[in-house]
Amino acid sequence: MPTATVHFKEIIQDSQDYGSDDKHMVSRVFFDLQVGDKRYPGAHANLRQAVGATASDPVEVSPPAGYPGPFDQRKFQAEVEKYFRDLVGGSASSIKRAPGAKSLRMRNVRRRKALSVSFEVE
Repeated sequence: MPTATVHFKEIIQDSQDYGSDDKHMVSRVFFDLQVGDKRYPGAHANLRQAVGATASDPVEVSPPAGYPGPFDQRKFQAEVEKYFRDLVGGSASSIKRAPGAKSLRMRNVRRRKALSVSFEVE
């Protein structure tokens, strides 16, 4: 079984360019992917959550764009979610809001952190 290694680079959080609207926040994670001996530089995946979701609410993760081969989407999704929650998870919770104010949306925020993870491809 080949091994997939994801070299995470950055996330752009809640971007209208990637499909965010009044109901869903769409973020994009950028990474290089290596599966076995083949490299797929400049790959990305979209993450989608309901507006107002908390850091612990479910996140939909798309398959990696730019990679056409066999993949373990479940393992990939778990690693992308961990990366996303590490970078974005507590960002809005530390911002004080006025009493009665609606939740705060932070759009087009770029967060960078280099991190590599590996898992087997089924």
